[in-house]
Amino acid sequence: MQDDPQKREIINRRHFSFRLNLFFFVTFALFSVLIVRLAILQFVEGPTLSAEGLRKATRSDKIPPIRGNIYDSSGYPIAYSTSTQSLYFSIQPELKLEDAKQNAREMAAKLLKVFSEFGDKDPAKAMTVDDIIRQMDLDFRRNNISTPRRIKSGLTNDEIAYFMENRTAFKGIDIMEESVRNYDTDTIAVQLVGYLKKYKGIRETVDFYKEKTMEEDETLQYLEEEDVGMDGLEFMYQDVLRGKNGLKTYPVNNAERIIGPMQITTPEKGSDIYLTINKNVQLKTEAAIMDQLKIITKSTNKYERAAYAQTGFAVAMEVDTGKVVAMASMPDYDPNIWAGGSISQADYDNFSNILSNGTIRTVYGKYTQEEMKEHPSSILPPGSTMKPLSVLIGLNEKLFTTSTRYTDTGRFAYGRKGYETYIGNSQGHIYGSIDGAGAIEHSSNPFMAAMIGNKLYMRGTQKGKSSVEIWDSYMKQFGLGVLTGSGLPNETKGIIEYFKEAESGSAQSALIQASFGQQGRYTTLQLTQYAAMLANHGKRMKPQFVNEIKDSDGNVIQGYTPEILNEVQFPLEYWREIETGMSKVKSQGFEGVDYTYRRKTGTSEQSVAGRTAENAVFIAYAPADKPKLAVAVVVPDGGFGAYGASPIARKIFDAYDEEIGLYGVPKKKANDNANANGAAGTNQNANGENAGNAGTGANE
Repeated sequence: MQDDPQKREIINRRHFSFRLNLFFFVTFALFSVLIVRLAILQFVEGPTLSAEGLRKATRSDKIPPIRGNIYDSSGYPIAYSTSTQSLYFSIQPELKLEDAKQNAREMAAKLLKVFSEFGDKDPAKAMTVDDIIRQMDLDFRRNNISTPRRIKSGLTNDEIAYFMENRTAFKGIDIMEESVRNYDTDTIAVQLVGYLKKYKGIRETVDFYKEKTMEEDETLQYLEEEDVGMDGLEFMYQDVLRGKNGLKTYPVNNAERIIGPMQITTPEKGSDIYLTINKNVQLKTEAAIMDQLKIITKSTNKYERAAYAQTGFAVAMEVDTGKVVAMASMPDYDPNIWAGGSISQADYDNFSNILSNGTIRTVYGKYTQEEMKEHPSSILPPGSTMKPLSVLIGLNEKLFTTSTRYTDTGRFAYGRKGYETYIGNSQGHIYGSIDGAGAIEHSSNPFMAAMIGNKLYMRGTQKGKSSVEIWDSYMKQFGLGVLTGSGLPNETKGIIEYFKEAESGSAQSALIQASFGQQGRYTTLQLTQYAAMLANHGKRMKPQFVNEIKDSDGNVIQGYTPEILNEVQFPLEYWREIETGMSKVKSQGFEGVDYTYRRKTGTSEQSVAGRTAENAVFIAYAPADKPKLAVAVVVPDGGFGAYGASPIARKIFDAYDEEIGLYGVPKKKANDNANANGAAGTNQNANGENAGNAGTGANE
């Protein structure tokens, strides 16, 4: 049967209509998708794509920020940044690479001629053509083709004028303002302040700077040639001092060639920090240490003579605020040797042993590696300066009372019969019947051994704690064997030895030796914090170094707040007991003082290379009735504390009294005031606080 033509036509028309409708529907859908996509591109992704396109069409070179300054408490600049004009060279991108390099070499010769004629005449600063070409980095070892190269810093006014007048003859040359770090030539607290190094040299080795490599904000990204804090406060306050980068932005084409004018965003200066350190007190502290080292190494007095002494360390901290007004690690050095972020091999060889801050970590005298084994470092046993705390522990643990008497026969024995160990007094002294205060006054080792160390051991475990753990708890509460909280980089906790002695020897031996200042080695800052606790009756103050921080406009953005880290509560009669003893300790150098003070001398012993090294240690605070300042002095190999360290402390107290005032008014101002009634009513000698300063013999 044949198909009906009419039906076939109808079917064909239906199929055609369907295909046509489908075509129009698909076309409509595609146009709808296209319109929606165009709308997304324009209104949603448009700004991002536009910015990305602009980014690809521009290049930004970061300009290092101006580093903030560091001032002392009076506003005197210790570390400061000065502006300098630097010359930069950009490789001409419109030229072929070889032509650009040849052009750069020709430019180097022209620059040398200008430098020679108009530059600094100091031979040490002279440059050669090879020096200039090296700075141009024509092999792209440090920079890409579009990055300007710094050729020379510290341009003279004549050089600047010449380049400005002859711009057309020096295509690719720019002059930009930069900062240079300067340190006061008086070398004020240099190890505390720290120094700078090049970012490129430490970015992969210092964790703090490793994190900076991931910074996305261009204004905070570090530059390879930037000088950054490497130690001390320069490192501790790096983020505060640094500021923000400036930007030099210019358009480029696909070949990375500059095609338009440059735009410059000025760098943002970092904030300034004002220290608690007083310049004059600090400098007098430094001088006192160096003067004393000269005296004791040459003295003919057998008690004063200390031939091996090479270094000395001192910290002075306000008792109620924790402000550190002086921190000296001597000898020191001129930090300007780090100018440019590096140090010469000769300078490193000369000063490597004193670059670190010996008041918070290990520092030796200028010894060879082999000689170091024969001398103690800056971290020492406290010696008899531990005795006030030992007496407090004995009283608080009820091992004796303030009225208990002990007969000092000159020595105390412990251990198995026939194998006894004897503990004696310095110079073989015998003190007879003494109490806790008398034991501090005379520095009785037998009292400490018998009444504290041995009794604590004999009593045994208390509330689940061994006797050594009880001792350790007191040490840490007084800041010995723990960080001081200062926040200074690389500060050490000191070295605890009584646990090791308890394991290898006996707990009895560990506690007896610890009671008179052995079995632990601590830093000068720790001893100062401890002395301040004795003065303020148990408040462990956080040592602080910054009074305030100001932004580049002079606005205060951070002030000072004292911080108590922990507090120890003892009955007042216990404090009075140690104060009575500390008021009578003999100490050289304090003759004729017109303020009251309490103190404790110490001569800590260390076995080094087969000999016993004697280290001079001294702690004190003043005035006695209302303590204002606590001081600790340490002189490794310095002999008796009364002779090697005490005179240094006297000069520190005098300097503080002169500049700030132990009684609230600087003595130099009081003396200038005709209406002042002396130096705040000083020249006291109440309760025998200044009695027995000097003596012909020596205890400690």
